[in-house]
Amino acid sequence: MFINSKKAEESAILNLAYSICAAVRTAPKACGTDQLETAILTGEGKGKLTAEMRKIGEALGASGSFFCRDADNVDASVAVVLAGAKYETRGLGGICKLCGFDGCGASEKAGAACVFTSMDLGIALGSAVSLAADNRIDNRIMFSIGQAAAKLGLLGEYKMIMGIPLSASGKSVFYDRA
Repeated sequence: MFINSKKAEESAILNLAYSICAAVRTAPKACGTDQLETAILTGEGKGKLTAEMRKIGEALGASGSFFCRDADNVDASVAVVLAGAKYETRGLGGICKLCGFDGCGASEKAGAACVFTSMDLGIALGSAVSLAADNRIDNRIMFSIGQAAAKLGLLGEYKMIMGIPLSASGKSVFYDRA
């Protein structure tokens, strides 16, 4: 059997993407409540994502140019891991108020994000990119990917989404970006 470096690197990235999904699932969560979901995009799915990123970037004009730049980075990546959270609250009533509202009911009525859910997603993303770095796979957390994924409904009811493109190349595609 002969496996060239490109095939070996792609395989390493896809295997890592599966592990990243597990890392997001097992990351610590506030109140022991898991409201996170993940998915992996490659090929045509990744192409639809970058098309939406460019569409958003063009609609925003100069202020959204980073969407197009990030789409170029995603095009140069083998896979993208999506990590998303629901906007549901933890039901702490008026005890918390960290979201800036007078309790969970007011937060839900306003359609605001629960602070604990945001923290859970952040901790899970940190775990995910640490795993990628430990495996020497280039990566970056991208808000722009999440916005496009949410517009496309890729994670259904999980609307607070971030994306992690994964790449292995002689020089990271995520540096020296215009």
